[in-house]
Amino acid sequence: MAKNQMQNLAKETAIYGVSSILGKFLNWLLVPLYTYVLTGSADYGAVANLYAWTALLLVILTYGMETGFFRFANKHIEIADKVYGNTLISVGTTSLIFALLCVVFAQPIANVLGYADHPEYIAMLGVVVAMDAFGSIPFAYLRFSSRPIKFAALKLLMIFTNIIFNIFFLVLCPIIHEKAPESIAWFYNPNYGVGYVFVANVIQTVVVTLALLPEVFKAKFEFDFPLLKQILRYSLPLLILGIAGIMNQTLDKIIFPFLIEDPVLAKSELGIYSACFKISMVMMMFTQAFRYAYEPFIFAQYKDKNSKAAYADAMKFFIIFSLLIFLGMMFYLDIFKYVLHSDYWAGLRIIPIVLFSYIFQGVFFNLSLWYKLIDKTMYGAWFALAGAVITIAGNIIFVPIFSYMASAWVSFACFFVMMLLSYFYGQKHMPIQYDLKSIGSYTALALALYAISFFVKTPFVALNLTIKTLLLAIFVIYLVKKDLPLSSIPVVRKFMKKRD
Repeated sequence: MAKNQMQNLAKETAIYGVSSILGKFLNWLLVPLYTYVLTGSADYGAVANLYAWTALLLVILTYGMETGFFRFANKHIEIADKVYGNTLISVGTTSLIFALLCVVFAQPIANVLGYADHPEYIAMLGVVVAMDAFGSIPFAYLRFSSRPIKFAALKLLMIFTNIIFNIFFLVLCPIIHEKAPESIAWFYNPNYGVGYVFVANVIQTVVVTLALLPEVFKAKFEFDFPLLKQILRYSLPLLILGIAGIMNQTLDKIIFPFLIEDPVLAKSELGIYSACFKISMVMMMFTQAFRYAYEPFIFAQYKDKNSKAAYADAMKFFIIFSLLIFLGMMFYLDIFKYVLHSDYWAGLRIIPIVLFSYIFQGVFFNLSLWYKLIDKTMYGAWFALAGAVITIAGNIIFVPIFSYMASAWVSFACFFVMMLLSYFYGQKHMPIQYDLKSIGSYTALALALYAISFFVKTPFVALNLTIKTLLLAIFVIYLVKKDLPLSSIPVVRKFMKKRD
C-alpha cells in the first residue's frame, strides 16, 4: 500500500511539476530579459522590492484559507462544496476591500515606499494581489478534486501570458517605436521602462482570473457563519505562520533599501542579490511542485495505518532529490551564470547558501504535517515567528556591514532553526521514524562531492565540466544502487521489458 501511495504522490508531483517547475522555469527566463534590457541593477532592484511586498500581502490576503479548505473539505467530505463556497466568500470579500484601498490610497502608499513618481505601481499591484488571493481558492479546489492537469494548464497559461507581454513591452515595442513610433504612440511610452513589468502582470492576472470563473461557479454559495468560524479558527494561526514564513523569504528584499544609506547603491545591490537569488529558484520550483501534491496527500492518507511510513519515505526522497538538484546547480554554475548579465556575477557566491536555505525550507514543510494533522497549527506559527526574529535581527544588524551576503546567511540560519524546532517538537507530539541514517549518508556524500569539485580544477572549462559530471554520476549511481533501482522507474521498466 505504501508503495502505491508513493507512486501516486510521485505521479501527481510530476504533473504539478509541469506547472510549477516548467512554469517557474519559463518565468525564470525573464531574469536574463530584465538584467539585459532594464537600464541597470537598480531597476531590477525596484522590481524585486515591490514583488517582495506583493508576496507578503498575498499571504495576508489568503490568511491560511487554502489549508483550512483542505482540512474541512476532507473532514466533512459530504459538504465539501459548501466549505468551498464559504471560503470563496470570505477571501473574495477581503480581497475586494484591499483592492479598493490600494487604488484610493495609491499616492500616500507610494510616497512611503519610495515610489512617489509612480503611484500607479501601487494601484496595479494592489489589484493583482487581490485577484491572485481570490484565485488561490479555485486553484486549491482543483488540487482537492485531483485535477492536476487542469491546474497545470491554468498555471502555464498564467506564465505564458506574463512572458508574452513582458517580451512585447520590453523588446518588441522598443523596436517598433524606433522604426514606426506613430503606430504604437497611443499606448506605448518609451520612457516608462520598468513600469511595463507591472502592466504585464496585471494582464496576466486578469486572463487567469477569467479562466478560473467556471471553477468558481461550482461552489455552493450558501453562507454558513458557524462553519466559516470553524475554518477561520483553524486557519488564522496559519496566517501568523504564513506571514512569518513569507517574511523569512522576502523581508530582506523589503527592508534592504532602508538598511544602506545610499538609496541608489541600495537598489543596485538589491538588484544583484535578487537576480542571483533567482538562479537558486530551481530548488524552490521542485519544493513547490512537491508541496502541491504533498499537502492534499497528507490529509487524505492520515487514517491509513501505513501513513507514517509513507511520510518518512516522502521525506527521504525529497531530501535525496533536493541534494541532487544542489549538486547539479553548483557543478554547472559556470554555464548557469550566463543567464545573468556579467554586471550581476559578483553575487553568484550566495547561490550555495541560498540552495541549502531552500532545502531546509522544504524539510520544514515536510515536517509541518504533524501540527496540521493534530490541529495544533499554532506550533507552526511559533516556529515561523522564531525564524522571523532571526530574519529581522540578522538583516538589521549585518546588512549595513556585509550587504547581501548577510541576507543570504541569515536566510540559511532562519530555515535551519525552524527545521530543527519542528523536528524535535514533532517527535514529541507525533513521532515518525524518519530514516536519518540514509538521509545523513546522502547529505555527507553530496557535501563531499561538492568539496572535491573545489580542489579538482584545471585551466580547461570543458575538462572541469567533465570532472563535475563524473562526480554527479557518483551520487546518481549511489542512489540507484541503494534506494532507486532502475527497475522501479516506470519508463525504464517498460524499456527493460521490451528488451527482454
